[in-house]
Amino acid sequence: MNKRLLGVVAVGALALGLAACSSTGGSSAGSTSGTTADKSMPTVTIMVGGIDKQIYLPYQLAQNLGFYKKYGVNVVLSTEQNGGVGAEDAMASGQVDFAGAWYIHTFDFQSKGKDVINVVQLSGAPGERVMCTPKSGVKTGADFKGKNMGVTDLGSGTDELTQFIAHQAGVSHTQYHTVAVGAGTTAIAALRQGTADCVMTTQPTVGALTSQGLATSAIDLASTAGATKALGGAWPAAGLLARADWVAAHKDATQKVVTALVATMHWIATHSAADIANKLPQQFVQNATITKAQYIAGLTTDKGQFLPDGIMPAGGPKTIAAMETALGTDISNVKISGTFTQSYAEAANKQLGMTVTTPAAGADG
Repeated sequence: MNKRLLGVVAVGALALGLAACSSTGGSSAGSTSGTTADKSMPTVTIMVGGIDKQIYLPYQLAQNLGFYKKYGVNVVLSTEQNGGVGAEDAMASGQVDFAGAWYIHTFDFQSKGKDVINVVQLSGAPGERVMCTPKSGVKTGADFKGKNMGVTDLGSGTDELTQFIAHQAGVSHTQYHTVAVGAGTTAIAALRQGTADCVMTTQPTVGALTSQGLATSAIDLASTAGATKALGGAWPAAGLLARADWVAAHKDATQKVVTALVATMHWIATHSAADIANKLPQQFVQNATITKAQYIAGLTTDKGQFLPDGIMPAGGPKTIAAMETALGTDISNVKISGTFTQSYAEAANKQLGMTVTTPAAGADG
């Protein structure tokens, strides 16, 4: 996993600000919603890989619904600033307690001897779309050949996904050019300026590109059905990642965070896209790139990516493992069942009196 110097510097600066509010530090702090922390509750820190992206909305939604505190934990949220690799690196280095990031990073870390696990699964699809300009002519992975393909950052999850789609179509990584375009306004600018023919991106950027006529969806990874068609199976994406040793030392705090997120997933499943948008920060759903109506329309279309119960879907871990192997990552030392745990999500569903509806991955993934 590539590490950028600027990202490390940014994370280090963030750590100074969060050190006083980490659960390991023993003191409390306010959350991003502006509420005052309850000193009787443990405080944990979560960095999200783009907190305003629809694929990562559950973390902030749980805060705004008051669920973290309802289930006994103060949560301080932050967001990575550059591309798609910062949050998990901050977590792995101990600068934050959890990362709101893609499950696939557990394989990447464990292949390098770092025991990072996923404690609750929030989505069964990446929530991404390959958005291409009309003149690019890109309709499938086979069309990537010779094109400039935009990803959030080199080595990010979107980079790996792009490589895998190309691989399945018989196109090697050397037969197209990878461009780091970030997300939001920078991804839009890359298509407008012609530095990228396609970008892999999420809502609300997808809605902005569509409304401006800059690009259309060539490949759908925003639904479980779309991910299965393009990637060969359910592709568990957004989850809550942590170091296994930290989880073992903070089981109670971990359970409280997971319970709050599982309650949030049930809330998402039983409410409309408009209800969800109304509970999110205004700047998430309406800004210079998208209107609130467009945000709601995009969420209505892609809401099926979210799992209602936080359970890792059956077959998902094996799909991830197959992708890592296809891309040349040596995961021979990685035991699939050791990359995630269902115990916290199962306990949360029991506590909440909810019925688990997601066909669950077993011990072998």
